[in-house]
Amino acid sequence: MTTPVDGVVGVPALIAACWTSAGDVVPFRNGPTSPLDIRKRISAVAEAGYTGFGLTREDLVVARDSIGLPAVAACLREHGITTVQLERLSDWWATGERRRAADEARSDLFDACSVLGVDNIKVGADDDGAPIGYDQFCEEFNALADHAARVGVKIGFENTPFSYRIKTTEEAIKLVTDVANPNAGVVVDIWHAYRGGTDYQVITRTLPLEYVVGVELDDGDATVVGSLLEDTFDNRRVCGEGDFDVAGFINAIRELGYTGPWGVEDMSVASRALPLSEALTRARDGVLASFAEADRRAQQASA
Repeated sequence: MTTPVDGVVGVPALIAACWTSAGDVVPFRNGPTSPLDIRKRISAVAEAGYTGFGLTREDLVVARDSIGLPAVAACLREHGITTVQLERLSDWWATGERRRAADEARSDLFDACSVLGVDNIKVGADDDGAPIGYDQFCEEFNALADHAARVGVKIGFENTPFSYRIKTTEEAIKLVTDVANPNAGVVVDIWHAYRGGTDYQVITRTLPLEYVVGVELDDGDATVVGSLLEDTFDNRRVCGEGDFDVAGFINAIRELGYTGPWGVEDMSVASRALPLSEALTRARDGVLASFAEADRRAQQASA
């Protein structure tokens, strides 16, 4: 279990985001499914001190069709996992074949929610630029959030800089506040905020607490290497080992009044080369050290 780090004011609850425990897999290269058994992943995540577990739709389907979702739920309970996050749904606004495939994915995700006790589902707009007006996009997002409410799960929108339409955290905040559906909000990822050029204080000033569905932490270099998508999957760093101001981001989010769990998204060539337990532990320790630094700064500012 987690060993408290000197200086941390209360050890935060941590979610191992889906790719953090997926092992040596990259969806657009050798994926999308993890080579690791889901029960071993859950056990390793819990042993490293996380209380939350993330899973992709693809791995969810593999588990459902092999051991069954009730067995997955039992494993989560056995290992003390209290927060479950699923991802990732796109094309929920589309038409034709793309929408048909998205609706099938939506059914897979929504059908699992009551069985697994899912907290939120991450969605995005990682599309090829199919034309749709902003107002219609908002209407579809509102409908998606209403549908999710009927199965007892929240929708978290995660912007990505390689998206066609919602690239920045500012644009994601505008989307969720324009729609103003109480069952939807933003998953604020430091990686996408940094890569999108977002000042963390802008998040504090413009994002109402009720629209924070989740927060994700990692670190990275100032310079993009390769495409934005390749950089996202290959070059993230353990918190404290890159150029991002992780402690500053933590304090900006805490200024909102956020007290929920924090996602840890460890995705890199380096982490995939490690045994799962070691990768999980290194990522955890980096996050806890960043919280200690955030606490030190906050205490210094209030002195």
